[in-house]
Amino acid sequence: MPSEPLGLLLLSGAHDRAHYAFVVASGAAALGRRVVLFATNTGCHALCRDWSPLSDAGRDGLIQARGVAGLDELRDACVDMRVRMIACEAGLRAEALDAGLLLPCVETAGIATFLEAIGTGQIITI
Repeated sequence: MPSEPLGLLLLSGAHDRAHYAFVVASGAAALGRRVVLFATNTGCHALCRDWSPLSDAGRDGLIQARGVAGLDELRDACVDMRVRMIACEAGLRAEALDAGLLLPCVETAGIATFLEAIGTGQIITI
């Protein structure tokens, strides 16, 4: 089992990318890997309590109807498995999002915090 953390950098505010960031995060966490998900710019919407501003958010109902876990279910799994979630301070400002809109477990910090948390671990950009 890898001991190095997995870093996920979510840049996009598209539902499909946000959804898959949580698929990867929950899958890696289920395998016992430490995971840090860092969202910036429009990707910050995925860490908000109300993620409906994601582009193509209606896709979530469609994939659930087809038997695929929806974004809420995946985010809950990540919370349960203690995936560390960080919203970029600059990204929040760039999107005019208030940190009070975020899920309670989400930290706000900059890229240096994310990179320090990952160290020599793997980073995937979605």
